[in-house]
Amino acid sequence: MKMKDLCPSERPREKMLHSGARATSSGDLLAILLRTGVPGTSAADLAQLILSSVDGKLSVLSGMSIERLCRIKGVGTGKALAIAAAMELGRRAFAEVSVPDKIPVTSPGAAAKAMLSKLKGLDHEECWLLLLNRSHYIIGMEKISSGGPSSTSPGDIRILKRIIEKEASSVILFHNHPAGNPHPGEADIRFTDQIRRAVSSIGCPLIDHIIISEDSYFSFSESKVALYK
Repeated sequence: MKMKDLCPSERPREKMLHSGARATSSGDLLAILLRTGVPGTSAADLAQLILSSVDGKLSVLSGMSIERLCRIKGVGTGKALAIAAAMELGRRAFAEVSVPDKIPVTSPGAAAKAMLSKLKGLDHEECWLLLLNRSHYIIGMEKISSGGPSSTSPGDIRILKRIIEKEASSVILFHNHPAGNPHPGEADIRFTDQIRRAVSSIGCPLIDHIIISEDSYFSFSESKVALYK
C-alpha cells in the first residue's frame, strides 16, 4: 500500500505532527527519514523491513556501514546515507550530554560510560585514547585507528603529538569487540603493552585498557590483567 492510500491519521508524518517525536514509533520515524519507498514497497513497509533486518535493535542499525545498509533490499546509497547521518547525529547528541567532563574519571565504569557513545553498536573495531589531566578530568578523546589493534602503529607520531599538545598526565586505551565478548585475546594483551611502552616514552602512563562490547566491558586494571611486562 502506498503512503498516500493510508488515511491521514495513519501516515507517519501526521502521526508525528499530532503526537510528537517521542510518541512516534521507531518504524514511523524511520519512514519519515526515508521519505519514499521503492516500487511495490511503501516507505513505512521499507522501514519495517530495515528494522526486521536488525531484529528491531536501533543500536545495531546505528553501527552499520553504508555498504552494509545498501545490502538491505530497497535501500540505495541515498537512503543509506540518510540513515547513517541521522544515527551519527544521535550519537553526537548523546555524547554531548554523556561525557562526564565536570566529573573526574576515577573508575573503569566511569571511563567506560564516557566512551560508550563512541564504541557501542559499531560493526567494526576502533581504537581510542581517553586523555586525562592530573586530576583525572577528561581533556581529550582521540581515535587512533579504525579496524582494530592490528591497524594501529603504537609509536605513531600523531598519537604522541596529541598527548603532548593536550599536556595529558595519563591515558586510557579503548577498543571495542563487535562480536560481543569483551575479554582480551593474546593480540589485545600484546597491543596493550606496545601502547604502554609508546606513551610511557613521553612520560604519560597508560592506566587502563578497556574493551567495550554491546552489553559489557572488560577493564585490564579492574580484572588485574598485567599492563606491565
